[in-house]
Amino acid sequence: MSAADLGIALPPSWRQRADPDHGVLVTARASSLPASGVRPELTLACVPVDRPLEEWRAEAMRDLEARLEDFDLEDDDEFDLFGHAVAYRRFAHRLGTADLLCDQWAWRVGSVGVTLTCSVAREDYWDYCDVFEAIAETVDVSPLAA
Repeated sequence: MSAADLGIALPPSWRQRADPDHGVLVTARASSLPASGVRPELTLACVPVDRPLEEWRAEAMRDLEARLEDFDLEDDDEFDLFGHAVAYRRFAHRLGTADLLCDQWAWRVGSVGVTLTCSVAREDYWDYCDVFEAIAETVDVSPLAA
């Protein structure tokens, strides 16, 4: 499976790569470096999932809390996005000296879980949150349902 199989529109100037053997359909980084010194990036990944969306995401947040320094879940919601249930989470954590904010959308289609995780330095969040949301709105998981 690849990002093209699902469908996602990325900013054309962002550098992209993939590692489908490890479930990474695409990872992309902004080509320009903001004043914060932290380059915004995103990852679209897929994994096998055998439990409902809400349980899968709750476990994922517990795993992130255990792994990430200063993890803080700031927002969570579930809603319908173009006919598919999606779980949204915004969380913060530290990476070295950087205070990061991550927007994450997750879909479960059949036995496949798809996540889009977008991260940026906290001070750059308001410059990129609309970009991240626009990208999330282009993710098309319909091919998985076919």
